[in-house]
Amino acid sequence: MPTMEIKEMRAAHRVLASLEYSPVHVRRGYANRTLHVDLSTNAIEIRPVTEYMRETFTGGKGFDLYLMWQSIPGPILWDDPRNGLYFSAGPLGGTPYFSGSGKCLVTGISPLTGSVMDCNVGGHFGPLLKFSGFDALEVRGRAAEYSVVVIDGDEGRISIETAPHEALNSYDIASQLHRMYARTHDELQSISVVSAGQGALHTLIGCLNVSFFDWKRGEPRLKQAGRGGLGTVLMNKNLKAIVAKTVRNRAQWSMSVEEA
Repeated sequence: MPTMEIKEMRAAHRVLASLEYSPVHVRRGYANRTLHVDLSTNAIEIRPVTEYMRETFTGGKGFDLYLMWQSIPGPILWDDPRNGLYFSAGPLGGTPYFSGSGKCLVTGISPLTGSVMDCNVGGHFGPLLKFSGFDALEVRGRAAEYSVVVIDGDEGRISIETAPHEALNSYDIASQLHRMYARTHDELQSISVVSAGQGALHTLIGCLNVSFFDWKRGEPRLKQAGRGGLGTVLMNKNLKAIVAKTVRNRAQWSMSVEEA
């Protein structure tokens, strides 16, 4: 894809909200912070992880469900803006010592069942979210126009940006956003994009697609959170994608595991 086209896309973004933060060292599997984004109000908030959360809820699914219970006021429909999507990799997320640690858990109220649905997915989003300094992410509300959420662990900045020209197709937008937010060719592998694709606009069974960069193909590949239509929830929020990016904090993980 021509470089100028990517630059023009990014130049068309408007930053609706941003929050700067300081990076943290992951210790014993936890960054001890959660990230909360409300697309309706453009609010971005960082909250601490309590000892109660760690001891009682522990893993990715546990953190997701805890945050849901704290946030959702009661029985609501899947397309209510108060319905959120919750992502967490758990304390082993990103460690090279255990198979499957690249996965993360996603939860939300399902368009198919009307109740809580959880789904695990590969790709690099879960580990990169943790390397960026967050054990879990909550995205709720509905954007007024197509937007992206960008978590940049290198710059220490979270932003909500309009995305008027990016593709809806997941393969296309993953390729666009990997190249948009990578400063060098080597950084393409340090980015992951969550999207749903145009099909999720027209069905209740839309998947979430989570990217990782394939060096041999020279393009991102996708893993799916395929249960329950959580991709439909993402598109209902007018959210084209969520981007997680970090290079400098990835080396911390081996140290944190050895300290555990």
